[in-house]
Amino acid sequence: MPAQTDVPLCPLTGQPAVRQIQWVSARLLRDLWHFVFKVDAREALLGIDLFGLWESPTGLYFFDPPREGNSAFYDQFYARITSLRLFSQAHIRNEFTMAARSIPAGARVLDVGCGLGNFKSCLPHANYTGLDPHTGIRSGAAAIRGESLADHLLGHARAYDAVCAFQVLEHVQKPAELFAEMVQAAKPGGLIFAGVPHVRSPAARIPNYIINAPPHHLTWWTEAALAELARGAGASVEAIEHVPWGRSDALIYWIERCAPIKCKDEYYRGHWSWHASAALGLIAGLAVSKLAGVPSGSGEGSGLLLTARRMQ
Repeated sequence: MPAQTDVPLCPLTGQPAVRQIQWVSARLLRDLWHFVFKVDAREALLGIDLFGLWESPTGLYFFDPPREGNSAFYDQFYARITSLRLFSQAHIRNEFTMAARSIPAGARVLDVGCGLGNFKSCLPHANYTGLDPHTGIRSGAAAIRGESLADHLLGHARAYDAVCAFQVLEHVQKPAELFAEMVQAAKPGGLIFAGVPHVRSPAARIPNYIINAPPHHLTWWTEAALAELARGAGASVEAIEHVPWGRSDALIYWIERCAPIKCKDEYYRGHWSWHASAALGLIAGLAVSKLAGVPSGSGEGSGLLLTARRMQ
């Protein structure tokens, strides 16, 4: 691997990374996307040979360069996970119900990067609007708009009682900029929710777990990183919670438990033993999850949920 002369800057603070965790071959990522999900990531990763995985002063893990998935990538990815029944209108994450408990009746709610708008089913008491430039145009749902948050803000700044982004910030090059836009969309005193993958989640210990890699996931989060995210946007932190496992993500927990290899400071390797470990984890995890169901007693949880409030 080449020597690193320029240390990249944290996408939250702008401070230099404190350490490099590993190099990751773009070819390996392209192959994993193809074999695991039948998705062609060549265009999305064009021009990149190596990604560095780095740790920031907040503990945030981030990939550099931060290459986002394009429309062609997500067209294939959404179609694939839908065909595998990994994501549907009935797919309710625990972070949805956790956030919904804090949203009062009659509230105007904006769901940024809403996908298929699954969060809407948790809000029968509220006025829901979803934004997603990748799925909104094709969804056909009146409550989902195929536009970016920046475009939406032109006519809807300070308009919402609650603004949410579940499993979205890790997909973008500039998460601090997106979160600042979320704060702008909230009324003074309004709530902002952000659900993100956790550095210490079992998902990060599964060998060659491609969902956690570019061009899909660009960042993995910590409590300190979420606190810095809110501070940088002028929002006050109400809570940072571990999201407990639910039916929607229990399989990830069991795959990690069943995989012979557990990752630590190296997460991607093009070696047969790593591919075999991931495959064994998946096969055994599928069987165990049907028998054992939703895990309990894991303090790490499936991710982190930030609840913040726009200051007056």
